Amino acid sequence: MMNFSKLSILVVASLMVTSCSNDRALKAKAKELAQKFIITDGHIDTPWKLSKNYEDISLRTKTGDFDYVRAKEGGLNVPFMAIYIPSSYLETGGAKEKADSLIDMMEQIADKDPDKFEIAYSLADANRIFKEGKVALPLGMENGAGIEDDISNLKHFYDRGIRYITLTHSKDNLICDSSYDEEEDTWSGLSPYGRKVVKEMNRLGIMVDISHVTDEVINQVLDMTDVPVVATHSSCRHFTKGWERNMGDAEIRRLRDNGGVIQINFGSRFVSRETDAYANNKQAAVEEYCAKPGSNCVNWSAPDEFEEEYRKTNPYPFATIDHVIDHFDHVVKLAGIDHVAIGSDYDGLGNTLPTGLKDVSTYPNLIYHLLKRGYSEEDIEKICYKNIWRVWAAVEDYAQK
Repeated sequence: MMNFSKLSILVVASLMVTSCSNDRALKAKAKELAQKFIITDGHIDTPWKLSKNYEDISLRTKTGDFDYVRAKEGGLNVPFMAIYIPSSYLETGGAKEKADSLIDMMEQIADKDPDKFEIAYSLADANRIFKEGKVALPLGMENGAGIEDDISNLKHFYDRGIRYITLTHSKDNLICDSSYDEEEDTWSGLSPYGRKVVKEMNRLGIMVDISHVTDEVINQVLDMTDVPVVATHSSCRHFTKGWERNMGDAEIRRLRDNGGVIQINFGSRFVSRETDAYANNKQAAVEEYCAKPGSNCVNWSAPDEFEEEYRKTNPYPFATIDHVIDHFDHVVKLAGIDHVAIGSDYDGLGNTLPTGLKDVSTYPNLIYHLLKRGYSEEDIEKICYKNIWRVWAAVEDYAQK
């Protein structure tokens, strides 16, 4: 008779084989779904990255997080290209010109490789381009500074393909207050001009992006908008206590009531308590360094050498995919499955992306972990594109009335 210890070993071995087999099946399913669903990422910063270090994104690039080859590998079909305007343009001027130049560049990229890329000006365009096997490139503007003080510039940028605008970025601007600008509270939310901007965006069919803004701005936008809004690259403040850049629970619930969507940012600081604490400690070290006489800081930003040295003595605590999935879980708990989507912030986060989500080839990893958490295929389809497409459709429909 087989003794008990041998029987136990056989049972454990059998369970391990079954578990490995199930895991392989789940990974295969994730890859299948990544190619089946129209993965739409709300925020990719490739235009600004290319303006600083141009590479041919129709090929596999040596740097950055996005190119055509890796997009196809990962199943990415509709990446919103962020036309990013740094807040420094508030002081120097030239924000509109910079936005136009970045749009020019994206048009040139699409024109150069029409079999791979095409600018998407509408939801119908995005769907058609997907069916043709190409990567659709809708455009969003990160920082409403690009419209300057002329509200007619909204129509100009709508005509050029801008389909959402992040109202501000790292500093208060003419439209509203920034969650990053702790030294200022210029408008206590939206400015009078900003209220006109929101209404005109509704009228034209430009989605209002409430990432980067203060809670006051979020609530005032939600009070007045006629259509659902988006947070194209934000995560949940529940996991990063006190960091206003992420959305609070009350604002996520209000976003649900508005019919809007929060698109989860993959950045390690955005999703991990440990990394958020690391970022706060590093900022304190930067401020101490920059306060020293003779430091070569610019606007209280330390040079790259400081960053490299700091990381040598203080290793960066990269988040994991599980941290990212925690944020999807939290939004679903607060607002339901219809109000969460993907807003990676690829090409905008530097070397801070979580393990397993380092570039646009890795969406199957995200889907695999969603499956492991018990999300259904229907749930994942909503996360991949149906939720954000519902908002995009509502904004288009309102503008066409």
